[in-house]
Amino acid sequence: MKHQLLEKLGVSIPQLGLGCMRLPTDHDTIDYAHAQKIVDYAMANGVNYFDTAYMYHNGESQYFLGKALAKYPRDSYFLTNKLPLWYCKTPQDMEKIFQDQLHRCRTEYFDFYFIHSMNDEHWKMAKELGALEFMKKKKADGSAKAIGFSFHGNLPLLKEMVEAADWDFVQLQLNYLDWDKQDAKSFYQVLEDKGIPCFVMEPVRGGYLATLTPDAQAVFKKASPERSMVSWAYQWLLSKPNVKLVLTGSSSLEQFVENVSLFNTLPPLSEKEAQVIGEAIEKLNSIPTVPCTGCRYCMDCPSGVDIPAVFAAYNYRASHHTMEQVRKKYEEIPVGARADACVGCRVCCDKCPQSIDIPAELARVKEEIYAK
Repeated sequence: MKHQLLEKLGVSIPQLGLGCMRLPTDHDTIDYAHAQKIVDYAMANGVNYFDTAYMYHNGESQYFLGKALAKYPRDSYFLTNKLPLWYCKTPQDMEKIFQDQLHRCRTEYFDFYFIHSMNDEHWKMAKELGALEFMKKKKADGSAKAIGFSFHGNLPLLKEMVEAADWDFVQLQLNYLDWDKQDAKSFYQVLEDKGIPCFVMEPVRGGYLATLTPDAQAVFKKASPERSMVSWAYQWLLSKPNVKLVLTGSSSLEQFVENVSLFNTLPPLSEKEAQVIGEAIEKLNSIPTVPCTGCRYCMDCPSGVDIPAVFAAYNYRASHHTMEQVRKKYEEIPVGARADACVGCRVCCDKCPQSIDIPAELARVKEEIYAK
């Protein structure tokens, strides 16, 4: 696996990292045997960067990594974790969570430590709790070797945050569809101008760019019949010089093996290939979807709506031509968990990393699915 040098930190990290939010499961718990095979394959192939967070798999992701990595020397891999400010009522809570994370991961330090999912509300919490001072303290005492944040806010907030501390990295949602659709190019440019390494999450937009619409697929297949849809998404990202690491969340060993192979073999993006991606984007933008990545940060809904399932059913139209097929997918969701159960409380809105107006989108989904 190719590695990228982070000059400020003096370390080289793999271009591909294993995100541990969507590990293989068995009856809603992590399938440890299957997931261990993914970790072992990663270590054997130079993908020694592992990303977890306090709430991934309801906290089990941390316990799993602590166990899975225990057989490897601590200095042979990079382990990350994230501080969830919304669980903190007092400054002391940040320390409690941090120590709990160390314990769950069976480690004495994190190589990269994030403030998790920054937006306007969480930035306000960070100021009230003294989170920046906390992060600086952890870096100073060596329990967090590098500090940064994952970002889901607006452009003015990003500009404010990058000036607020000497960050070692920032993690953005970045992919070829969001580059213009959500103006991700401007966010990327802020980091590049400041010389802050960009780590990437949602490179295939929660799996959406791995399937695509029939029209978009046809564009790619005409250009290169044998290539997968995922390969185009990764090749585009690797063309960005300040992208230092791309996270992939693999729910199977087969999927992860394919991702590693792609990163090891993809050539630089040519001008012709960039034009192909541009044509596919035009096709994708012609079909309305909800920009939900299925992260489930919005859950649980107080009214019982399965928000990600509703949006996934609606977005099903992006790969199927008829609303009848979409309606059948939607009606697989249990009654009581569908869009009509939403009461507009907006509890979900503050949690959504994509800043989706969830009640409004739920109402639109219901209307369009059952439109005569």
